[in-house]
Amino acid sequence: MGGELRIPDGLGWVRGTPHGQGWLAALPTLLAECVDQWSLRIGPPFAYAFASLALPAEMPDGTPTVLKLQYPDADSVHEATALDHWAGDGAIRLLANDPVRRALLVERCVPGSPLHEQPADAALDVVVGLLPRLWKPADAPFTPLAEEAAGWRERLPVKWDRANRPYERRLLDTALGLIADLTPNQGEQVLVNQDLHAGNVLRAAREPWLVIDPKPLTGEREFSVVPMVRGRELGHSPAAVRRRLDRLTGELGLDRDRVRGWTIAQTLAWSIDADNVLAHQVEVVRWLVDEV
Repeated sequence: MGGELRIPDGLGWVRGTPHGQGWLAALPTLLAECVDQWSLRIGPPFAYAFASLALPAEMPDGTPTVLKLQYPDADSVHEATALDHWAGDGAIRLLANDPVRRALLVERCVPGSPLHEQPADAALDVVVGLLPRLWKPADAPFTPLAEEAAGWRERLPVKWDRANRPYERRLLDTALGLIADLTPNQGEQVLVNQDLHAGNVLRAAREPWLVIDPKPLTGEREFSVVPMVRGRELGHSPAAVRRRLDRLTGELGLDRDRVRGWTIAQTLAWSIDADNVLAHQVEVVRWLVDEV
C-alpha cells in the first residue's frame, strides 16, 4: 500500500482524547514497522474501524490476516491475552502480538459478514452455540467485573450530572442499586467479553462464525450476554430486547434476573460518552426497568 495513510472516519473521535493526536501522528511509523517486522502485504484500512486501525494483510506464505494497531485505551489492553486464552475455540486466532506497539496480527474472517445480517432468531442460535465455548475459567491479568462495576458506580452520577441529567433519576438509582446488589455474590468467574454484540461475530471459513474484538473481563456467565441483549443490531424494541433476554437466559441456563440487572447497569454506564448521550441505550434501560 503506497501513498498517505488514510485514517477511517470512525477513528476521528480519538483526536479529542489526551493521547489521540500523538497516536494518530505515530500511526504511519507504527504501521511501517509492523509491516517490516512481520513481512506483510497490506491493503487499505477497513472503513468501519472505530477503536483501532485495522487493515487486511497477507503473510509471506499468502495467509490472509488482519493487522490491528490499537488505540491505547484500557478496554483493549488484554485483547491479545483473551484471544490467546481462547486459542481459536469460537474466536479468531492470535497469530502475533507486539505489546509495545499495541499491534496484533489476527486471523481474518472470510467472507467476514456480520452476524446481524442473519434473521434475529438464527443469530441467537449462533450465540447460544458459541458462548459456552468462550466461558473459560480465568483470572489475572484480566480486570474483574467487580472492579469494572465499581468504576461504573463511581462515575455514573458524575457523568449524569455533567450531561445535565439527561434521563430520570430513578434509572440512575436503579442501576446503582443493582451494581451494589449483583457485584458481591457472583457465580464462577470466567472470561467474559463486554462488547460481544452481533457486529463482533463474523462469518468465517475455519468455523461458520467467529468472535472478534474482545473487551475482556473476568466475571460470572450472566454478564456475558449483556451486549447481545441490549444491542440494537438484532432489533430495537421492547419486544426484541425481551426476546433476546428470554432466549439467551433460557437456553443457556442463566439467571434471568441477574442478566436483566447487569444489562441495566452496564447499558446505563455506557450510555453517556463524553458529552454524547446514547438515547437508544437509555431506552433499553427504561424498557427493562419498567418491565412487568
